[in-house]
Amino acid sequence: MAEIRTLPLVPLRGMMVFPNMMINVDIGRPRTAAAVEAAMIKDRQVFLVMQKDNDTEDPTRRDLYKVGAVVEVRQIFRLPGGIVRILIDCLRRGTIKGYRELENYAEVDIVEHYDKETNSREMEALTRAMAHKFEEWVRRSQRIPPETFVSISVMENSGRLADIIASHLNLQLEVKQDLLATFSVKRRMEKIYSLLVKELEILTIEQNIGSKLQQQVEKVQKDFYLREQIKVIKKELGDDEDKEEELSEYRKKIAEGDYPEEVKKALDKELRHLDLMPSMSSESAMVKMYVDWLIELPWNIATDDETEIKHAEEILEKDHYGLEKVKTRILEFLAVHRLTKDKQSPTILCLVGPPGVGKTSLASSVARAIGRKFVRVSLGGVRDEAEIRGHRRTYIGALPGRIIEGIKRAGSNNPVFLLDEVDKLSTSYQGDPSAALLEVLDPAQNVSFRDHYIDLSFDLSKVLWIVTANNLGNIPRPLRDRMEIITLSSYTEVEKLEIAKRYLFPRQREKNGLKMKSIRLGAGVIEEIITKYTKEAGVRELERELGALCRKAARSIVEGKEIPIVINKKNLVEFLEKPKYVKKRAEKEPQVGVATGMAWTEVGGDILPTEASVLTGKGELILTGQLGDVMQESARAGLSYIRSRSKTLKLADDFYKKHDLHIHLPEGAIPKDGPSAGITMATALVSALTKKKVRSDLAMTGEITLRGNVLPIGGLKEKVIAAYREGMKTIVLPKENERDIEDIPQVVRDKLEFVPVEHMDEVLKVALLSDK
Repeated sequence: MAEIRTLPLVPLRGMMVFPNMMINVDIGRPRTAAAVEAAMIKDRQVFLVMQKDNDTEDPTRRDLYKVGAVVEVRQIFRLPGGIVRILIDCLRRGTIKGYRELENYAEVDIVEHYDKETNSREMEALTRAMAHKFEEWVRRSQRIPPETFVSISVMENSGRLADIIASHLNLQLEVKQDLLATFSVKRRMEKIYSLLVKELEILTIEQNIGSKLQQQVEKVQKDFYLREQIKVIKKELGDDEDKEEELSEYRKKIAEGDYPEEVKKALDKELRHLDLMPSMSSESAMVKMYVDWLIELPWNIATDDETEIKHAEEILEKDHYGLEKVKTRILEFLAVHRLTKDKQSPTILCLVGPPGVGKTSLASSVARAIGRKFVRVSLGGVRDEAEIRGHRRTYIGALPGRIIEGIKRAGSNNPVFLLDEVDKLSTSYQGDPSAALLEVLDPAQNVSFRDHYIDLSFDLSKVLWIVTANNLGNIPRPLRDRMEIITLSSYTEVEKLEIAKRYLFPRQREKNGLKMKSIRLGAGVIEEIITKYTKEAGVRELERELGALCRKAARSIVEGKEIPIVINKKNLVEFLEKPKYVKKRAEKEPQVGVATGMAWTEVGGDILPTEASVLTGKGELILTGQLGDVMQESARAGLSYIRSRSKTLKLADDFYKKHDLHIHLPEGAIPKDGPSAGITMATALVSALTKKKVRSDLAMTGEITLRGNVLPIGGLKEKVIAAYREGMKTIVLPKENERDIEDIPQVVRDKLEFVPVEHMDEVLKVALLSDK
């Protein structure tokens, strides 16, 4: 049995060595350098083996060939940049039998192979023939000095001669590895002889081509000569068939497709470039990917629009309940688009509203209504300008931006393109994506949109752009100016009930494998879920709860319970556990120092209970509940109003000197800001100072000035719907917001009393109860 030795491992990338060579090798990887250092401590010997893939940074056993070379390190040179250059003497072949990863390097168990020389006449003849062919190759190729052959030809060892010749031939690494792994000297010499014959045939072809074209070589024809030479060589070697087939396929697609002249010129240039590249080069793969993008983009492919407005109206009515104003505006938009279908339509719709109110599904319905492809791109969290315009091709891993990628996915140049969550864009050192969108959404510029990767003008003017956002204030002003804003408000309980009956419950029932007769909801069950298990502007949470009902029913059916599974108010707790929300967070009875305000959030409206307390102290105004700067200033303005009206309110002139006034807004973990709680905080303070109770069924909103004037606010519709949901009966609002009442759903208006006010005195008359 052959002796097994253990040596440090040095993997090689892009090169290999044969026995009887002395060569310099540069080492840059820390683990490889550690292996050399370990060898220098012992016997200066390491095992060199070539790795299969040059891109592998930390190769393991499966990444290495089995056969390598045992070498002795003669000298070590340390170069700048952490590079170590070693001078090695290659001793003999070796085969890996074991592999181990140590802390700093890897070591292998190997079996060494020694060449067995046989002094037969056949070996002598083979040696002479190989040397003769090598001499002819040296003379004709002129790639190595003739003196080198003289020093090689005097060698008497056949195995050593074969290795030296193999190291000088310009062969592919896989071929050299095969020669290294050939342990039989005779078989190795036969392979080298065959390779020498093949190389001489190639030289003959080169010389024939040169002699045939020598008279035609002129300045104008040099490029043609070089291409023909490469083609003939490749044809003789037999490695150009796939490339020719691939190039012909590309040219066939270009001829059959409808491309602008600019694109055809770019494709022709890239294909000529590709023809001159080696098939296996990394640059060749990059060019192919670029050509694929150009060919697959729908430069002149468009879908035909559905022109029937009635059909569009039917689809919108079928897909969405309510949202009448929004549907009307969309139908007007489609009507205008029909009349200007041969022109550029400058309108870009921006759907703004809380989550779950149907913005994305509306955009999808618009695409169905006019018969176009639909593409959705989410912009939430995008902070790199290249996500919109793409990366330049000079970068590794470059790709087009999301706009061009979406157009390619749609397969037409006029899809309905939804840019979702545009208010969630952010900026960083990589650029401002919202600024890049200016070109995309500007009809004057997007006719010739230029993606950095494609680097050709693409016409985006035919695209129907729809943008969605939760908060209009987070959209940059220049971008907002390019869009028409359509506001989607929160759903009322009546609308949620209809949506649940028509869309949500049937969808969840089908999704969970239930038939119509398998589950039955009793009267008032959906209303109970809406009021006690959800608290949202949209219907996503409602759909989740209905899905939970269906899953529990499905389990009951699988467990063998009798169908239909009947769910009513009494057993609802068994399916959804106890209620998550109490319908009314407001006070049930009038209280001193407690007023109810209204707030707007990105997810809809909410009520804002406000507490005020008067304490013996030094005249400090204490504000708690994570109040923002604007809200704190509103509280101070309210206190200044109260001080100016102290006589009217029957308060001592110095009441603020001997008492601390504390204003608190519950749910202190949630930050709050804005001026609209001004009259609410002032009312709570007046109530605490005068000991008069505040009506518990009244909610209010409005900004206060030092003189007590009530200024208008925004988001009235969302706030009023939230107050209605919490059981309020009266709404106090600024006089200037009276015109906004008509935007509130009729079912809500019928249940509420609205009191428009211009001054804080009017607020106190409505909100405070008399002593009696």
